[in-house]
Amino acid sequence: MNKTIRRASVFTLLLVLALLVRATWLQYYDGKALADDNDNRRNAIATYSRPLGNIIVAGDAITGSARTKGSDLAYKRTYKDGKLYAAVTGFASQAYAPTQLEGVHKDLLNGTDNRLRTVMDTVTGERAEPGDVLTTIDPAVQKAAYRALGGNKGAAVAIDPKTGRILAVVSTPSYDPSSLTDANTAGTAWKTLNADEDKPLTNRALRQPLPPGSTFKLVVAAAALEDGLYKNVDEPTDSPDPYIMPGTVRELPNESKSAPCKNASIRVALRYSCNNVFGHMAVELGQDKVRAMAEKFGFNDDERDVPVRAYPSVYPSGMDKAQTALSGIGQFDVTATPLQMAMVSAAIANGGKLVSPHMVSQITDSGGDVLKDYDDGADTTEIVSSTTAEQLQSAMETVVKEGTGTNALIDGVTVGGKTGTAQHGENNSKTPYAWFTSYGKSDGNGKEVAVAVMVEQSDAARSEVSGNGLAAPVARAMMRAALK
Repeated sequence: MNKTIRRASVFTLLLVLALLVRATWLQYYDGKALADDNDNRRNAIATYSRPLGNIIVAGDAITGSARTKGSDLAYKRTYKDGKLYAAVTGFASQAYAPTQLEGVHKDLLNGTDNRLRTVMDTVTGERAEPGDVLTTIDPAVQKAAYRALGGNKGAAVAIDPKTGRILAVVSTPSYDPSSLTDANTAGTAWKTLNADEDKPLTNRALRQPLPPGSTFKLVVAAAALEDGLYKNVDEPTDSPDPYIMPGTVRELPNESKSAPCKNASIRVALRYSCNNVFGHMAVELGQDKVRAMAEKFGFNDDERDVPVRAYPSVYPSGMDKAQTALSGIGQFDVTATPLQMAMVSAAIANGGKLVSPHMVSQITDSGGDVLKDYDDGADTTEIVSSTTAEQLQSAMETVVKEGTGTNALIDGVTVGGKTGTAQHGENNSKTPYAWFTSYGKSDGNGKEVAVAVMVEQSDAARSEVSGNGLAAPVARAMMRAALK
């Protein structure tokens, strides 16, 4: 063969091979990326070509799908009591990526989850019928929290301590997810919601950690009892009053000057919320021991899925002794979500054992067959000994009966709790955050519930802002609803 022809043939063959390699790469590698691209209109057309699966609360669907007109997206998502359940459902939008349960279980709800596929679906390549998400939410508890928070900016979470089932997740002010579902109107609603200074799209219950104030004293008390620093909640502590923080001339003041906080026992210190006791206790234990206990309760966990990813609550490191003292009363750089503080009360109420909190009980296929049961898979971790848990329960019950948490009292229910008022702004210049974490145990039917409430902003005068005044009544309403 002529040398020139041979070289041309080889070159042509290489070009053909290069084209084949490129075509293969596009089809089998880049193809998936292109298909999954959020800007690929075909995905939205396929997702909304038929009704989505539903999110279920107590047997009833709180989501739906409605037929659209004049659009290549045949259906759009609808919501029942959208504002009430927005912190649970999130939204599924023709224009924006889905959030909360809508986002976590989007493949199940739109039919692309491989567990939904039948043999016929595999053969035909058709999308499977969508499945449903069954939540653990108790509508009575959800409604009680939403109504009790009212016009306040805040959040609340309720957990069944025995099972880890989340009974309520509420964040206020809320928003109507239906305003974001239609591509033609979602843009305007999105701009309005994001421009709102109250940030209604923020899930304060799961995704906004704030200083927990004196509710964190439960963690410090648990560390002291587990470490053996004090044998029980009635042993006097070594707590000077006034307490000057180490390395400073600054006093750590108590809210009440007349409270019997000098050398107070843990029970008395929780009852009167003595800052000097827990600030000094944190320094005595050292930040490493306090952090270790906080982390057992769930702090510093950046992989907490319920199944929505919760923002980590933080107990800091690298503090000096004065900062450690402030951390002992839930200040300095300590932050927590209402979910986290509900977990603290849940573990104490459950004899020191924390059952992994979750707000989905099961996911099912279109026929109702269970694909996964999350109640069966809930992990249980021992946080503190049963003896320590009993001691803390006794002290928390004193707080409600005789201390700063009397607004949480319920007839026929054993209630334990802890109030918190966390400083906000430089030199506490802004309105404090009001906290209350608690548990309730029915004296009649054996039901239990753990609750945490945070009121970030209210119409109350600054002097009236307190965990007992603002947050405890919300917790009481939620506990009543849960324990009926």
